[in-house]
Amino acid sequence: MTSMSTPTEHPHEPSDVVEQLRASVDTAFPRIVEELSGLVAIPGIAWEAFDAAELDRSAEAVAALIRGAGIDDVRILRVDNDGTPGGPAVVARRPAVGDRPTVLLYAHHDVQPPGDPALWETEPFVATERDGRLYGRGAADDKAGIMAHVGAFRALSDVLGDAFGVGVTLFIEGEEEAGSPTFRSFLETYRADLEADVIVVADSSNWKVGVPALTTSLRGLVDGTIEVQVLDHAVHSGMFGGPVLDAPTLLARLIATLHDDAGDVAIAGLQGGDHATVDYAEQDYRADASVLDGVDLAGTGSIASRLWHKPALSIIGMDVPSVALSSNTLLPRARAKFSLRLAPGQEPQAAMDAVRSHVESHAPFGARVTFTPGETGSPFRTDTSEPASRLALEALEEAWGVPAVEAGMGGSIPFIADLTELFPSAQILITGVEDPDSRAHSANESLHLDEFRKAVLAEAILLARINDGGLHRDQG
Repeated sequence: MTSMSTPTEHPHEPSDVVEQLRASVDTAFPRIVEELSGLVAIPGIAWEAFDAAELDRSAEAVAALIRGAGIDDVRILRVDNDGTPGGPAVVARRPAVGDRPTVLLYAHHDVQPPGDPALWETEPFVATERDGRLYGRGAADDKAGIMAHVGAFRALSDVLGDAFGVGVTLFIEGEEEAGSPTFRSFLETYRADLEADVIVVADSSNWKVGVPALTTSLRGLVDGTIEVQVLDHAVHSGMFGGPVLDAPTLLARLIATLHDDAGDVAIAGLQGGDHATVDYAEQDYRADASVLDGVDLAGTGSIASRLWHKPALSIIGMDVPSVALSSNTLLPRARAKFSLRLAPGQEPQAAMDAVRSHVESHAPFGARVTFTPGETGSPFRTDTSEPASRLALEALEEAWGVPAVEAGMGGSIPFIADLTELFPSAQILITGVEDPDSRAHSANESLHLDEFRKAVLAEAILLARINDGGLHRDQG
């Protein structure tokens, strides 16, 4: 699935535009990194336990950067979720000239909590450059996505001047890391402001350092909880243990049925296949995922297919007493939360129903099993024959100097389904600034600065090609 096309000549584009864009981005890059560092310094976290004023300050800083780039129509907007205000989003619009298309540039300014400070080698909210990488919470996910948009817009303005006629809308969300609770309502409320021909979502990763990627598929997601109950109340394990097994033991037995002996998900009715043609070497996966020596990998098929085209089920939380609080007691109930990634093409509700059917039919020793469904998110697949995808792959190749990979992503971006549904005629491109060592959501999150510079240039080239009529050229 690697794009092997050679960058094509665009008849209406000055032959030196790409080199002018490259020079503009190179000249501006120290400023871009400085501004990114300023954003990293703001701990804007959209979780209730954190100071909402910092999230507002983050939105204000993004709005100021966009105004400084030359867009006057900049607003900070939010919608309510059951009476609770959503995170502040920045929406900025520069209308298209004449019948030129409009491109919506998406990123998010909120970040994950820093977690345990002892795990960080630098201060999480002090951008620190070391060995060609910029460390800090949000340096990669996703404040670099914001600066890629701002930097590309500035480069186009610098090089094309009045000839820059494509419409540009920036939508910088403020609650993505909290699950985008008001995203759908926001799209419905401001749909007219966000209408576009192309949507660029800068919140993914490249294949590896030195090789860019266009994310062409995403797994979907369903989650929920499974509770096992065996007793009405806790009893002494010495007096009653033996004839009945405690709830954590039975929950463990039930969880063990979710995978077969090879490690593939063993739930009937889930889709999946070994379709990937990109080679993701096992040693590279082990290094990228920090798999310990001696631990066997789970599942069958190629590594890439296991990541992109097959379901993956994880237990991400359990409600049982901690070791520190344990006692010699038969526990009456135990609960676990599962997270199931869905292969492209899988309908989320059918997957949820399949999990319910499986756990209810595999209740160990007749234990009472209660299944509670949680969130759902649809998978996504890009039609790479569309003009915008072709232009994006060309732009990535020109910026990096090597063919771009059409990569899947093992993770999910649930709001992509909302964009697809509400803007059905828009071509959606998922790009990114991260690499396998960016450690988004983890301690020591970082951004590879040279890869970031290329990402800014690639987006500038893409916008230039769209501005030059590339969406309508050579179709058919």
